[in-house]
Amino acid sequence: MPGENLSRDEARERAALLSVDGYEVELDLRSAVGESDEAVRTFRSVTTIRFRRTGTGTSTFADLIAPSVTAVTLNGRSLDPAEVFDGARIALDGLEDENTLVVDARCAYSRTGEGMHRFVDPEDGEVYLYTQYEPADARRVYANFEQPDLKAPYRFSVTAPEEWTVWSNGAGERDAGGVWRFAETAPISTYITCVVAGPYHYVTDTYRRGDLEIPLGAMCRKGLAKHFDADDVFLVTKQGFDFFHDNFDFPYPFGKYDQAFVPEYNLGAMENPGMVTFREEYVFRGKVTQASYEARANVVLHEMAHMWFGDLVTMVWWDDLWLKESFADFMGSFVNAEATRFTNSWVTFANNRKSWAYRADQLPSTHPITADIRDLEDAKLNFDGITYAKGASVLKQLVAYAGRDAFLEGARRYFKRHAYGNTRLNDLLTILEETSGRDMKAWAKSWLQTSGVNVLAPDVTYDAEGRITELAVLQEGDELRPHRTAVGLYRLDADGALTRYARAEADVTGARTVVADLAGEARPDLVLVNDDDLTYCKMRFDEGSLATLREHLGDVTDPLARALCWSALWNLTRDGLVPARDFVAVVLAFAGRETEIGVLQMVHAWTRSAVTLYADPEWREEGGRLLAEGGLRELRAAEPGSEHQLTWARFFAAAASTDADLQLLEGLLDGTARIDGLDVDQELRWALLSPLAVHGRADEARIGEELARDDTATGKRHQVRLLASRPSAAVKAQAWAQVVESDALSNALVEATIAGFVQPSQRELIAPYAEKYFAAIERLWAERSIQIGMDVVRGLFPGLQDDPATLAATDAWLTSHESSAPALRRLVLESRDDLARALRAQECDRAAE
Repeated sequence: MPGENLSRDEARERAALLSVDGYEVELDLRSAVGESDEAVRTFRSVTTIRFRRTGTGTSTFADLIAPSVTAVTLNGRSLDPAEVFDGARIALDGLEDENTLVVDARCAYSRTGEGMHRFVDPEDGEVYLYTQYEPADARRVYANFEQPDLKAPYRFSVTAPEEWTVWSNGAGERDAGGVWRFAETAPISTYITCVVAGPYHYVTDTYRRGDLEIPLGAMCRKGLAKHFDADDVFLVTKQGFDFFHDNFDFPYPFGKYDQAFVPEYNLGAMENPGMVTFREEYVFRGKVTQASYEARANVVLHEMAHMWFGDLVTMVWWDDLWLKESFADFMGSFVNAEATRFTNSWVTFANNRKSWAYRADQLPSTHPITADIRDLEDAKLNFDGITYAKGASVLKQLVAYAGRDAFLEGARRYFKRHAYGNTRLNDLLTILEETSGRDMKAWAKSWLQTSGVNVLAPDVTYDAEGRITELAVLQEGDELRPHRTAVGLYRLDADGALTRYARAEADVTGARTVVADLAGEARPDLVLVNDDDLTYCKMRFDEGSLATLREHLGDVTDPLARALCWSALWNLTRDGLVPARDFVAVVLAFAGRETEIGVLQMVHAWTRSAVTLYADPEWREEGGRLLAEGGLRELRAAEPGSEHQLTWARFFAAAASTDADLQLLEGLLDGTARIDGLDVDQELRWALLSPLAVHGRADEARIGEELARDDTATGKRHQVRLLASRPSAAVKAQAWAQVVESDALSNALVEATIAGFVQPSQRELIAPYAEKYFAAIERLWAERSIQIGMDVVRGLFPGLQDDPATLAATDAWLTSHESSAPALRRLVLESRDDLARALRAQECDRAAE
């Protein structure tokens, strides 16, 4: 990574010096197939850049990360690659008013998901390529000026194996010479250019609206074709286009719309205009719940929103990453709820996405939504819960604050005013002030330019008859923000249902705000200070409300209100204010009645974390037993064949540890045991086999037998994970060496190996690696790509060694490595905070004994 970074100051200087008229990029990808040394496999990349000098300087640099450069020509002058290329930059001196740069290079195929990723399908040996660039990996494929504000049109041409098809941002076809040539793009940034190539299974459709016609395509590997439900992808795509055309008043500007589901993808998806890429796990190989389809639809719509927020109008620099990611994350749920069958997507958002935001906003690395991004390493780490989920939450608050119509009218004016350009925060705020009549700068200062999450809690007094005399909302936090919120009052009716009988909206400001409209109401059993989830806050309860939830959470009839209660209880648990065992008790009492499958799956994940991380270590074994017993009870009680049955089956398998539990899993796998309606398909088989491997009841041969049943890329990842999860010192040593001492594994197999290595039931077995971790991470950060560095530093942090000694070792590393890369220190600081939080929560749980 040294030498590959780019600072904000350098980008500003370059943007002040030049503007780019266009790129012509020629790639020869025929080397992707055939015999070759995989470690040195490269492809030819020839780039022609036409640019003008708009400033006073005569020197700059182009970006390129490549093993070698064959030739560099600037304005007809041949430059010596050995003199001008340092492995990451090409020095350019003697600039003229108009310039032409030609770079002929050998670029490397990637196995880390960055740049031009090359994947060999173990099922049939076919080779698949795709690119992934954000924030700055286009320079691994072609020479460029790698910053978002130097937009330009692109013409790509690609030579590929004869049996392949190639796609890019623009429409393309193969010419008589066998070269794929693509239409010139509109002006776009480097990070959203794209090439996808290989023998992909490809399905087409068309979106029509009046005179507008958009060719649609969807693709996946041939091995996944039998599972590919392209019709559903196209359905959501068309529903999204309808919504955006109805509300944005700016027709989709990038021609065709292809969507590729690609292997070993690091992200959920990427918004390359005309050629969106997704992780192929969104092609479902077995039975999944509606929550999985909802999540996929959300991602499809998120990426489509980027065609306007991010692609048409792009931030100047990564400080304003929120201008695209926060908006896209918000629009994903907004459009899902209003235009698709997933009408309850705001419930999922409140329970799932916001959980990510709350965690990120309490880390020492928390930052304002408009962040201070000094360089590319900062940018890479800021694709986080603040930029995405908190930003989306704040936009939901903005809609409540400014009004839906003002928000959408602001978007329309923003697109028309800044089409194909770059913007900063004030560009959007100015327009929103026009449309809403509100002081958006003051709002932005509180919400976008400060960090941290507020706590809202009720303060209620009653008269002798039990009626409310005053209800106030108390606000805590370093920055007391303006909240447009709703307060809901709920009570148990004669049938035992907990329903809302009164609601009032209010502008909460300062430390205490009285909600006058609720005075005189009868005493509630439950008070929700963020009813309908209008604002972004951690919600607390008064003592009476908390007691009600302990006894009646399952009786809350409204799905969104119930999701908010689950989320608030989880935040209390994470904050060490409610014992982990109490949270487990509420889950075991009421999760079986949860109707929203996405909420149930999130609650399951929280519950496992409660036992694994936040419970007193002396209670963990009992807590695990209770989870397995409760999971099996709900599994047997669930409707046969239902998605709830499938969800409880996975939960039970994850908790299983006793001999009886493991015997049942073995029986479900070999057919000697059966649960009515439970279809044990291949994906569920891997889930059932996993605890058997972890507890030493599935050896290498047994795992190999399962791979033989599922000899696919997905099966291989499962096999690698299970092999690393076995309870053996030799196994752990081998897994550690494969990830830390070698770079032979692809990104997907690194991820699978780490997931197998780190097992909560194997704390003692992996304890010796805590010291090795701190000895290795700085070297690893310097030697590996930033994506692999992030995966290893986060994934192998010894957080399961949850004792003060590990905390002290972390502090010692931080103290002795103050000059380490800021991005590396941030990752370690975040993991340290998670560990410290776990120790505090364990103290709370221990006190509950």
